[in-house]
Amino acid sequence: MLEIKNLSKAYGDHVIFKDLNLTIADGEILTIVGPSGIGKTTFLRILAGLLPADSGTMTLDGKELALDGNRTGADVGVIFQDFNLFPQYSVAQNIGLAPKLVAHQTPDEVHTHVNRLMQELDLQDQSDQYPFELSGGQKQRVAIARALAMNPGILAYDEPTSGLDAASTQRVTAVTQELQAKGVTQLIVTHDLPFADSLDSTIFDFATDVKR
Repeated sequence: MLEIKNLSKAYGDHVIFKDLNLTIADGEILTIVGPSGIGKTTFLRILAGLLPADSGTMTLDGKELALDGNRTGADVGVIFQDFNLFPQYSVAQNIGLAPKLVAHQTPDEVHTHVNRLMQELDLQDQSDQYPFELSGGQKQRVAIARALAMNPGILAYDEPTSGLDAASTQRVTAVTQELQAKGVTQLIVTHDLPFADSLDSTIFDFATDVKR
């Protein structure tokens, strides 16, 4: 469970949000909607530990997360809008890099873990391909697999359908639904209302439900 209490962020006199309170239960999908430039990505970067908050607390599965912008660890798995895949590595190498270097898994453990994730996300045929050879939807699934490889407590997405065609959007929708069925807690930042409506999720409107 993710619990956020009284989270606030401002840049000088410009308040992005204040006293933000959210709770996401285990296995739930929370979809955060709202127009571009309203603070959704700022919130996501704070959740990921990449940007400091001014005040508030964030607790994931009973563990308080640092909000100083310098958090280490893989408690929150984030899939960014531009995927951030390593172009010099294959799909399998992209997924297995963190388990190898950060989690210090053995080669056999990495191989088993990566193969399972590729099978779950229908990426077996792309195992030896490089990011430039993939479609947008395939890159999105590789990014999801890479985030899941570190067994995060919550998976967070930044505009997961941005730039995708209808077929790829449908595949991403199916993946999030499959992960939900497996009990993965997910937070999705999007301005794609049809995509948000297609999910079995709680919708939080950043334009109307956030104090500024």
